[in-house]
Amino acid sequence: MKLYDYFRSSAAYRIRIALNLKGIDYRQIPVDLLRGDDREAAYRAVNPQGLVPALDDGDTLITQSVAICEYLEETHPEPPLLPGDSRDRARIRAIALMVACDIHPLNNLRVLARLTGALGVDEERKLAWYRHWIEEGFRAIETLLQRPERNGPFCHGDRPTMADLFLIPQLYNARRFDVDLAPYPDIRAVEAACSEIEAFERARPEHQPDAR
Repeated sequence: MKLYDYFRSSAAYRIRIALNLKGIDYRQIPVDLLRGDDREAAYRAVNPQGLVPALDDGDTLITQSVAICEYLEETHPEPPLLPGDSRDRARIRAIALMVACDIHPLNNLRVLARLTGALGVDEERKLAWYRHWIEEGFRAIETLLQRPERNGPFCHGDRPTMADLFLIPQLYNARRFDVDLAPYPDIRAVEAACSEIEAFERARPEHQPDAR
């Protein structure tokens, strides 16, 4: 497989974890978002949105991290990212989508660039915007993690799931922007559990070939 990747993209970070957990070999093709590779015609032919990640599985090209995770789950079901019964899987998806739909889109690079560029928002207010949406999302996730359905050290149960794949990269971003994580002890406990797993460690941005 070929993964079109950017070391600091939290969406691509999710897929690196998924591929690592499932033991799938892949070749990374860096797409430098700061340099503008995402705006070039060559990459737009891969992904018309110009976003990362994109996954090339030979005769299949998939974009959007949620869709890629679901594809990997269907084509490489072990170990499962969506284990359990329909209720378990719904809960896992809900936590993952709280990150993918409600936190990350408001804070990604192109949104921040729009704030500081066309809308003239200064750096202090940009950071306040960023932290607000992470904190609002993390408060809700923290509440879900305190419920008995969690039943283990991870977001759901005793092994990593799709929920952890989405939460950990968002935590990485929160630390980059000095978000106070003290109010979220259960989120930090999930992070500690994931940090013990090599698949998560290898996926960290600083370990990628295009890191700088």
